[in-house]
Amino acid sequence: MNVLNPYVRQFLVGWITVLDSVPDIDMLGFLPDFLDGLFNMLSDSSHEIRQQADSALSEFLQEIKNSPSVDYGRMAEILVQRAASPDEFTRLTAITWIYEFVKLGGDQLVPYYADILGAILPCISDKEEKIRVVARETNEELRAIQVVPAEGFDVGAILSIARRQLSSEWESTRVEALHWISTLLNRHRAEVLNFLNDIFDTLLKALSDPSDEVVLLVLEVHACIAKDPQHFRHLVVFLVHNFQDDNSLLERRGALIIRRLCVLLDAERVYRELSTILEGEADLDFASIMVQALNLILLTSSELAGLRSLLKQSLVNPAGQDLFVSLYASWCHSPMAIISLCLLAQTYQHASSVIQSLVEEDINVKFLVQLDKLVRLLETPIFAYLRLQLLEPGRYIWLLKVLYGLLMLLPQQSAAFKILRTRLKTVPPSSFSGEQMKQTSSGNSYSQILHHMPSGSQVIEDGDVNHDANVHNGINFASRLQQFEHMQRQHRMHSKSSQAQSRNNSTSYSSSKEVQRPEEARRPMPTSEMNKPPSRSSRRGPGQLQV
Repeated sequence: MNVLNPYVRQFLVGWITVLDSVPDIDMLGFLPDFLDGLFNMLSDSSHEIRQQADSALSEFLQEIKNSPSVDYGRMAEILVQRAASPDEFTRLTAITWIYEFVKLGGDQLVPYYADILGAILPCISDKEEKIRVVARETNEELRAIQVVPAEGFDVGAILSIARRQLSSEWESTRVEALHWISTLLNRHRAEVLNFLNDIFDTLLKALSDPSDEVVLLVLEVHACIAKDPQHFRHLVVFLVHNFQDDNSLLERRGALIIRRLCVLLDAERVYRELSTILEGEADLDFASIMVQALNLILLTSSELAGLRSLLKQSLVNPAGQDLFVSLYASWCHSPMAIISLCLLAQTYQHASSVIQSLVEEDINVKFLVQLDKLVRLLETPIFAYLRLQLLEPGRYIWLLKVLYGLLMLLPQQSAAFKILRTRLKTVPPSSFSGEQMKQTSSGNSYSQILHHMPSGSQVIEDGDVNHDANVHNGINFASRLQQFEHMQRQHRMHSKSSQAQSRNNSTSYSSSKEVQRPEEARRPMPTSEMNKPPSRSSRRGPGQLQV
């Protein structure tokens, strides 16, 4: 069957066809022995031989459909190999046979499911449309079959094939591989978790996939795995490490990944776990960047609307208070994140204390960029409640103080300064009452209202008067402020250390360059150079500097 001579091939196909036509000879029993040879002839250079081989294979396939007993196993091995043939017609014929085998084979094919899947998945992305269509139909048929591991179904082998195909260059193949992992998790969760160590790293790497569809499917698989508490913690820790190792992943996909996880898993649970991990993060620069990213997602994503609503009740709801304290610990890595959190939780007096605690080193370019973003966010619907509170400046004095504090930190020529100043100009003076109204209308600053409060009392975040503003509804704000100041001291020390190291490296580099060319430095200037008149740029009059 492997002879290449075209006359021999025609002779062999002719004999096979004649013998198959004899009623008393069961050629299906011998088909596994010469099936590979017939498939080999499908790519023959002679059109006539290809046609004869195709005709013989079509006849055999029809007989298989009508036969009660067929050795599917041996032939399945041949078909799997032929499905990877470089010849398009051979691939199409092999996939067509596999499709029929999956429908007819039943229990005989269970041990070969992994091999069949390995042949199907690449064909789903074939350049030939007919092959793609048949491969997809075959894939759906195979996935619809319900089997149990006790029947010889090898979950590990299927997972291994799916994991390998996640590295395919074709998006369609990667998508179907993830569908298989998801299907196995739903049907055979315990068995899949036994192989979790084999596939977990590959699933994490898939989060960097260029396709959004692949990333979303990977997150669904991760969320399915993370239903167990220990796997949830494992996932979030690895996710943070991935963001740390690949900063571009956080920039490109950070928002997509976090938002989707908050939908698939509980948003509060996700944010609490992230906060716990980042609170003790040794890399302070990364922790600050990560917290800023999480804070922006919290303030802008529709998926986290429930979390924002809970935080707004931090002063009246124990659940909101607990969440505020939980996030506060890690949000301390970023001053602007803390201020945003306080504005969201309506803890305005504490936000004012945070602003007052900032020192010169804290107000750098990065800080001002974050402040610019916050000012623009204050104009979005998410902070509509805050802008409406400005209709009662007599009640929300600390809110005014916070906004004026932010205004004082902004450069006057910046767009954010003009936006915030314009907003503050719209605060209605008519909402003050009594003595407050008199003070405001006489041109005094809003802060003078504080002098007309009862002695020893303060206006707290919800507009009421309280004699102890450091502790409110169980939140010890004085302790929180100390926590923030301690974290910022660590960041300042880290920044100074990094700058000193950078200067040392720069000095070492300059010194090495000086050592490399000592002769040039000591070489006397040639006489001709000394006798040259000074150039126009080098002449300078009294009191002029040479540029």
